[in-house]
Formats: sequence, structure tokens, C-alpha cells
Amino acid sequence: MIFDSHVHTEFSTDSQLKIESALEAAKKLKLGIISTDHIDLNYPEKGKFIFDIDNYFNKYYKYRGDNYLIGVEIGMTEEYSDENRKINENYDFDYVIGSIHFVDGIDIYEKIYYKGKEKSSTYRRYFQAMINCIKTHEYVDSLAHIDYICRYATYEDSEIYYNEYAELIDEVLKFIIDKGIALEINSRRLDKAYIIKNLIPIYKRYREMGGNFVTIGSDAHYDKNIGMNIKEAFSIAEECNLRTVYYKNRKPEYM
Repeated sequence: MIFDSHVHTEFSTDSQLKIESALEAAKKLKLGIISTDHIDLNYPEKGKFIFDIDNYFNKYYKYRGDNYLIGVEIGMTEEYSDENRKINENYDFDYVIGSIHFVDGIDIYEKIYYKGKEKSSTYRRYFQAMINCIKTHEYVDSLAHIDYICRYATYEDSEIYYNEYAELIDEVLKFIIDKGIALEINSRRLDKAYIIKNLIPIYKRYREMGGNFVTIGSDAHYDKNIGMNIKEAFSIAEECNLRTVYYKNRKPEYM
């Protein structure tokens, strides 16, 4: 079974997707899915990007099976590392993603984060925050969208070029390899050849350093985006000689 391992439903503040619609869309594509709704404990607006996890399990558990698994996307943050760890330990997730959404207390989705800042220093700080956070969230199964900042940065060229940040990216990769954490190929941005070209050196370096496993996720928030650019993600994995996996009961299963 091929799994789209990164799908958001109505438990995420930024999605209204019903689980039934997600499952129907996946079925048409002959895909399995993992719901990975957002928990960002440091989100500044109370009640947003957090949800009742017990209710989540109560509502979705009946669908759990060969084609659907229950996960979560934890927004990694140093100040809530203990609370995030408790969430990981106290619930029977199949899959836990670790993500960076905030740097220095600011959501990098917001344009204000980039105002008056030079790209190189901004991106270096992004990777340093990733290093700091992954070290306190070593239990996650996969590190999500290493290129997340490229979606929202306001620079004329927002892409990451491995050679410009090699020492920092290598530190991220070394840690996740040592801890057995997979690296996600997030397929959301893989609709352009130049983006794929710029990302491949990161995944090749991951392989060179001893990394083996990648997860694949569309980061879908709508049913129409489930499975988006998944073929391109598999092509990256193949070119970089990486094995594609999804997680069930917190253990990798080969696709």
C-alpha cells in the first residue's frame, strides 16, 4: 500500500476537510492516508492549532485500519518540549511528525518575519532553530518539510541551496540519522522542475551520510490535494536511492 503520510482534516485550525471526504478521495487514488493534524502549543492565539486529542481518537478510531492510520504533526518548540513529549507518550499514534513553524516566537508564515532581514541570516537562523528543536524532540518519526520556509519567504528567490547552508543542514541530517528519524519528502511544492532540482542535493546528502528512510506526504488540507505530486516525490526517492516508508504503530513499513 502506498500512503500519503501527511494529511490535515478539520481538527487542524487551517483545514475543514472531513475525514470521510479524505478517505473517499484516497480510495479513488488507491492510496492509504495518515491524518496528521496540527498541534502547535506556542501558537499565539488561544485555541488555535491545538485540539482535543481524546475527541480526535474517539471520532477517527473506527476508521483505523489498513488504509487509514492516526498521526499528529507536532510543532517543535523548545519552550514546550516537555508538553510535546507528554503528548507523544500519552497517546497511541501510529505516526508523529516533527515540524518547524515558528522561529524566535514568530510564525514564519507571516510576512513580518522577513521584513528588514537578509535571506542568508534568516535561513541560517531557521536551520539553527530546527537543530535546537529536533534535539529536544528526538522521539518524532519523521522530520517534515525541511523546505517549509521556502513557501512563505518574501525574498525574490526563496529557495534553499544546499551548498549555502551545508554545515547546518548536515547537522540536522546527522542528528536524525543517528536517532533513526526519517526525512519527509513533502510533495506540496514538487510541481516545478527547478524546485525538485534544488531539493535533490539535500536528499542525496542525507543518503551519503547514511540516511535510508523517507516518508512522503502531500500536506493536503483539501481532498483535491491528497496524493498531490506523489509521483515526483517517489522519483526523488529513487534518484537518491532512498527507501520510502510509512509508519504504523510507530514502526516503519516499506512502500
